[in-house]
Parts: sequence; structure tokens; C-alpha cells
Amino acid sequence: MLVILGFAMIAVFMALIMTKKLTPVVALIVVPTIFGLFAGAGLGLGDMVMDSMKSLTSTAALLMFAIVYFGMMIDVGLFDPLVKLILRTLGNDPAKVVLGTAVLAAIVSLDGDGSTTFIITTAAMLPIYLRLGMSPVVLTCVAGLANGTMNILPWGGPTARAAAALKVSPSEVFVPMIPSLIAGMIVIFLFAWHLGLRERRRLAVSGSSWSESSKHDGGTPSGGTPANAAGGKTSAGKGSTGTGTAGTVLTVEKPRSAAQARFDEQVLAVANQDAQAVNTSLADSQLDPNRSTLRPKLFWFNLVLTATLMVVLVMDILPLPYVFMVGSAIALVVNFPRVKDQASALVSHAGSIVAVVSMVMAAAVLTGVLSGTGMVDAMAAWLVSVIPTSMGPYMAVITGLLSIPMTFFMSNDAFYFGVLPVLSETAAHYGIDPAAMARASITGQPVHMQSPLVPAILLLVSLSKVDLGDHHKKVLWRALVVSLVMLAVAVGIGVVPWG
Repeated sequence: MLVILGFAMIAVFMALIMTKKLTPVVALIVVPTIFGLFAGAGLGLGDMVMDSMKSLTSTAALLMFAIVYFGMMIDVGLFDPLVKLILRTLGNDPAKVVLGTAVLAAIVSLDGDGSTTFIITTAAMLPIYLRLGMSPVVLTCVAGLANGTMNILPWGGPTARAAAALKVSPSEVFVPMIPSLIAGMIVIFLFAWHLGLRERRRLAVSGSSWSESSKHDGGTPSGGTPANAAGGKTSAGKGSTGTGTAGTVLTVEKPRSAAQARFDEQVLAVANQDAQAVNTSLADSQLDPNRSTLRPKLFWFNLVLTATLMVVLVMDILPLPYVFMVGSAIALVVNFPRVKDQASALVSHAGSIVAVVSMVMAAAVLTGVLSGTGMVDAMAAWLVSVIPTSMGPYMAVITGLLSIPMTFFMSNDAFYFGVLPVLSETAAHYGIDPAAMARASITGQPVHMQSPLVPAILLLVSLSKVDLGDHHKKVLWRALVVSLVMLAVAVGIGVVPWG
């Protein structure tokens, strides 16, 4: 019964947030509570949830003050020169921007910390996405894929856990998996380029800021501008007009027929509606070049402060929540000396803070019910028991396949210290060594990183102002493909045995 309830709870939760029947916060609270009552937890649910919540308080503090700090740095203009540099390097081509997002996320992921990766990637790339009218969901998808794949680095967490659980060397686990890591990143870059091409076509049809800037730069975006798509021209001459995102005027000269004129007007209406939405987004966000919070004279101070924080993060000499608390306090005092301005700077990010911290706290309900009722243990034991004896020689591959869903709905600690040793013990009877089992077990990390139980992914969608369900729709099947490719390559080169 616990197995059925556990799988049903995860399925119902995912269905509700992906169909947007409930917000993630509400679903994280209501669904586990109902299923916990069915599991017979009764009034014990409170203690289960509070025990789980205690372990998440430091994570909530980290995310809260990280949002405050980096949001403030965006407000004061620290990342404006970086945005301009990236735009000069990548141009206004959405395909190159998305590919650049994947490369940046992969590089920053070398530090082994998902939260830091998503903070830096979002701070650098989100303003560009908004400026060009690109979908932030593409950013979260690509960043999530890159970080999840790079998460198998020895210092990233999963590899160290797998090695510790099976008493093998982390290098013995990771080094043979380097070809799989490379293959996974190649697939991600291909996904990123394809998503970028789709954004390029969408923006060309909608007449967004990228479409207009491409014309001003002398380039012709793939698919043409709205007027080109309609067979006309874009100019400042006579005809149907509309204002583009860069303040340009879109017009169509001399339509070939009445039908063509109607089509042109429809396209221009879409373009101008999109332009208005983007302009509103820019005005309401930190991208306004005339915003009152800009502090150009303090650029070097803010840069040194941020670099210092990054060094302290990498050195791991102080708890991360405390690092961002101190950094936020210093940044507030220096950039906003007046108490009223300090309060305004904090309130301006209240929406993002409430969104991400509430999800972290709500996730404690799900994890508390899963562990407190014994659902996780029952699900793991059931999965091991249903594997027939004849499949014993394929235990490494089976472990790789199981790691994909199991690390999504349970923590890495629960999987690597609770499930993996049992699977490895079974595999030992068929001559499969623990190192091979550990390698197979880390191939599910691209999917694991998208789990609502991972605080870093909650931070990513919150900073990007993306709905978690929308993120899952775009990222989950791609993450599954990456995991399967990594496992297939590992089997192909013989580091994960097949039979």
C-alpha cells in the first residue's frame, strides 16, 4: 500500500503542477498531506514535516539572501557591462544567445554548486533574454540541463555520495565516465541550438526587438521580419504603422491585394502587442537604463565585493547563508545609505523571495511525508524485489535506468545511501563490481536536477520568473534523453557492463 501511495502521490503532484491546476507551493502542501493521511500518519504528520523543515532552514536562508544580493547587484547596474559584452560577442541572434547560455552554465557548474551556477547564469543572461523578447523558459531549460549533466563531477555531490556508499574512489567512478559527460554536453548543445533556432523563428514572426535590431545591424534574421514574412517591406514610409520595441515604426508599403493587406495588419498587430509586452517588462524590471537604482560610481566596489563573495564560496570557509547575509548587508549600506532606500531595495525583491522560500518550505511537506511514512523505503524495496533473477547480469544498466526516476522523487542521500547499496549487493552476486554500479547510478543526474525537491532549481525558476510546470514541460523529456545517452555511451565503451 505504501508503494502505491508513494508513486500515486508523485504522479498526482506532477500532473497538477504541469497542467497548472495548482501552484507548486499549494501542490507541495496539499497533495502530500492528503496521501499522508491515507497512509495512516494522522496527527504524526506535523512532526514529520517539522523534522524535514529543520533540515531546510539553512537552504531557505541561502536562497533568500542570494536573491537579495544578486537582485541588488542587477539593480545597481553591476551586470550591465557584462550584458553588453555578451551581446557584442553573441550578437542579437537568439540561437547564439541560447547556445551561449549552455556554455556559460556548463563553465560555472565547474564549481559544483547548483545555486551559484543558476544565480550567475541568470544574472548574466536573463536581461539579454528580456531585452530580445526571448522566453525565459528556454533559459531555465538549458541552464538546468547543463548543470544537471555537470553535476556528476567528483566534487559535485552525487559521485562523492556513490563512491562513499560503495566504498570506492571518486576518481574510479568519474574518470571512466568522462566520455559519457562529453556526449551528454554535446546533446545539450544540440538542444540549445535547436531551441535557439525556434526562438529566432518565433521572434522573426512576432516582430520582436531582435527582429528589428537585426535589420538595423544590416543582418536578415532567418524567417524574415514580420513584413518580409508577409511579402512586404519594413520602413518608415506610408502605410499601416506600429511601434517596435526599440522605438522604431513598423510599416507595410503597397500591399499586393486586400487579402495581403489584412494579413499584414494581423502580423503587425501581433508584432506591436509583443513589443508592448517587452517594453512593459523592461520598464517593470531591472533593465531600465534610466532606473534610479543605478550606481555607476560604485561599480568597482560592487565588482570587488561580488568577486570576494565568489572566492569565499569556492573556498568554503564560511557557511553559504552567512556569506550572503553579510554580503547583502554590506551592499545595502554602501549602495543605499538611507534607511528608506534600503527598505525599498529589499521590498523590490519580495516577490521572488516569497516565491522561492515558500516553495522550499512547502517541499518539506513532501519530503517529510515520503520519509516519515516509510514510503521512500517501501518504494525502494519494492523496486529491488521486482527485478527478476534472470535480469541479474544487467543490474548495472537497470541501476542506471532506476536512477532516472528515483533521484527525481527522492533526495540524492536517500538514493545513494539507501537504495544503491542494496542494488550493488545484488549485483555482486553476478560479478558486477561496485565501481561500475556507482558509474551507472550517476547517469540520472540530468533528470534529478529538475526535481522540485532540489532547492537550486526552485531558485532558478524563481529568479527567471518561470512557472515550475512550464519548466518541466520543456526540460523533462530532454533531460531524459541526455541521461539515456550518457548511460548508452557508458555501456558502449564498457565502463558500465551489459550482461
